[in-house]
Amino acid sequence: MQTHMILVAQAMRILSTAALWLAGSGLILMTVFISGQVFMRYVMNDSLVWSEPASVILMGWFIFLGAAVGIREGYHLSFDVLLHFLPQGAKLVLFSISDAVVAFFGAGMAWYGSKLALSAWDVILPSLGISGAVDFLPLVGGGCLIFIFSIERLVRRAAGLPTVRFGDDTVEEV
Repeated sequence: MQTHMILVAQAMRILSTAALWLAGSGLILMTVFISGQVFMRYVMNDSLVWSEPASVILMGWFIFLGAAVGIREGYHLSFDVLLHFLPQGAKLVLFSISDAVVAFFGAGMAWYGSKLALSAWDVILPSLGISGAVDFLPLVGGGCLIFIFSIERLVRRAAGLPTVRFGDDTVEEV
């Protein structure tokens, strides 16, 4: 099982890296859009009507993609006072409960984000000329990744492989 999990972990690392690069690219692109808007408004005395809604959509993507990567890599803060007093087995149970709750949260984001996207499918965003469903797609994409990465953490732990948590010195090698 560990051999298969190593292959899955490598695929998840590639997916996580791609999500991180997309999030970073979205942040840069949003900065370019807003800078262009400032230049056009204050120097050229004309506005780019599409820059703000496009930037908000990009912001949704880089926030939710970054959050999903943070979950996979254990970068999110946690309240660990009780964990200092528990034996390792109990800690692993609580880590698994936490990852399961986060997985359900990601699934809920994807499910309800999909419902919102479908409800806005026929609405056209006037400044962009695209479907209003695009506003909710970051919820769906981010929710799916949060679910997948949380399940990966649960399966890794069940296979006896390490999972990193915020503040750990060790780095995931597998």
